[in-house]
Amino acid sequence: MSRKVLVIGEVREGALRNVSFEAIAAAKTMSDGGEIVGVLCGSDDLTNMGEELIYYGADRVVTVQSNQLASYTSEGYSQALMAVIDDESPEGIVMGHTAIGKDVTPKLASKIETGLISDAVNIEETGDNIVFTRPIYSGKAFEKKIITDGLIFATIRPNNIKALDRDEGRSGEVTAREVDIKDLRTVIKDVIRKSTEGVDLSEANVIIAGGRGVKSEDGFKPLEELAEVLGGAVGASRGACDAEYCDYSLQIGQTGKVVTPDLYIACGISGAIQHLAGMSNSKVIVAINKDPEANIFNVADYGIVGDLFDVVPKLTEEIKQIKVNA
Repeated sequence: MSRKVLVIGEVREGALRNVSFEAIAAAKTMSDGGEIVGVLCGSDDLTNMGEELIYYGADRVVTVQSNQLASYTSEGYSQALMAVIDDESPEGIVMGHTAIGKDVTPKLASKIETGLISDAVNIEETGDNIVFTRPIYSGKAFEKKIITDGLIFATIRPNNIKALDRDEGRSGEVTAREVDIKDLRTVIKDVIRKSTEGVDLSEANVIIAGGRGVKSEDGFKPLEELAEVLGGAVGASRGACDAEYCDYSLQIGQTGKVVTPDLYIACGISGAIQHLAGMSNSKVIVAINKDPEANIFNVADYGIVGDLFDVVPKLTEEIKQIKVNA
């Protein structure tokens, strides 16, 4: 049965997040040949970003532009999105399981009185049902869920569902929808970002993470050099953050970010269960640790027993040489 599916895109610092394109791919499975409608909210002109969603598979895009959408608030965005949902009457809605997605989708689900499947890592069509796979028990098990009645509403974990190929030959209509955003109880005066520059940690394909074994703030410098060579991002365990070696914006784990990169290199990380909950679903895990009994080796695909301050610089130099000779 074909369905109209709404894809709620996400704009961050003037650019579309990659999970917006992944959500379109998820919507293709959910729609079973039906129409894919993208939705974007913001304060600037969103026409070019709307066209980008079309290049990645959306059939058309609705934008909502308002000065009150310059910074995210659950009240402002939910008003804008509900106006589009009421207009479109979709059979499905999908969004990235990001900080914004985790905040606004339960509010929307409550307003439209429907269920919500959150943090899906896979979507497949089985007979007449759309089956969602999501991790439970901190990633130690997986469950499969279906919506038996009503609208299909889900969020997807970034970096798990492959985006469709970009095709500039695709065309579709990008229309602006005016929404009167009112009665906001929260006003964002200023946003101070503490996250590091460069690759977004939650969407990075390569992550170099440090634990207490980095010993100091300067201990992260070799990791940063390796991340730069590999085009990746730097992360950290809670232990490194608690020791004030780095900012909590880098924390990966049960109480930090959940990541699923193609390559995760854990440096000086023991492998506490809380940390494993945030990275154990990475496609390839490499562990570097002086302790051969460290728990991180139990989940690693490859392990190096050694001092990270010896291993990481050598690894960086080898990769540089490979790139030069390639």
